[in-house]
Amino acid sequence: MNKVLVLHGPNLNLLGSRQPEIYGHETLADIDNALRQQALLAGWEIACRQSNHEGELIDAIHAARLDGTAAIIINPAAYTHTSVAILDALNAFEGRVIEVHLSNVHKREAFRHHSYVSLRADGVIAGLGSRGYALALEAVIEAATG
Repeated sequence: MNKVLVLHGPNLNLLGSRQPEIYGHETLADIDNALRQQALLAGWEIACRQSNHEGELIDAIHAARLDGTAAIIINPAAYTHTSVAILDALNAFEGRVIEVHLSNVHKREAFRHHSYVSLRADGVIAGLGSRGYALALEAVIEAATG
């Protein structure tokens, strides 16, 4: 069975209550549950993880290199703009990588316009809210099935 790992970075555990005017009203559990349903219907295995700790996200990427994971969908959140370490870990992963952002980072503060993760990502989806995750999973599945 094809496997995909969904990684959510710092502060995304606060979705639904943190700045809903930017990030929406859905919770992280809502997003993960919708992705699980979508993956199940496509016959894919999915694991969703959130961490506020850079090292835990890196460890999850390293584990994905060894467990047959075909793709990583990642919203690195604030680590997008700061983490060369996450970039390095993703560069060691051979599967597809899709970067997702709930908000349109290019309409926000200038420091959010640069992404280290984009240097590795096969695709980037920003500004479509939680729908961006579903589109990322759809793209991963389509790429794998031709």
